[in-house]
Amino acid sequence: MPSDLKTSMFVAASGMRAQGARIRTISENVANANSGPEKPGGEPYRRRLVTFKNVFDRALEADLVKVSRLKEDKSDFRLHYDPNHPAADKDGYVKMPNVNSLIEMVDMREAQRSYQANLNMVDSSRSMIMATIDLLR
Repeated sequence: MPSDLKTSMFVAASGMRAQGARIRTISENVANANSGPEKPGGEPYRRRLVTFKNVFDRALEADLVKVSRLKEDKSDFRLHYDPNHPAADKDGYVKMPNVNSLIEMVDMREAQRSYQANLNMVDSSRSMIMATIDLLR
């Protein structure tokens, strides 16, 4: 297998893994968008974000994408007025997750497109490798 095509496949695959982790995290955020605290003074679900980093692979002599870490979004929680909720404060407000479903959907779409672009790169590299093998026959 030509080295450059192999490298491009590995780089694209690392991007797919990174975007897959991002999609899973966004899905978790969406699933918990309305998960409030269960008891007074409790904290609701806090939105999570994925950060990436470049990692140099000496064998490939190329930068790969890896998940650096999963961090919590420190923005303020939403306040929802519901004096009958068991976790309501003295003013009747309940802290709700700092997840905005619209932002999550936009992020999900971006992650899907990045994943698809990397998948197209893998497919293109594979096609070129197969064409090279056919030429050598």
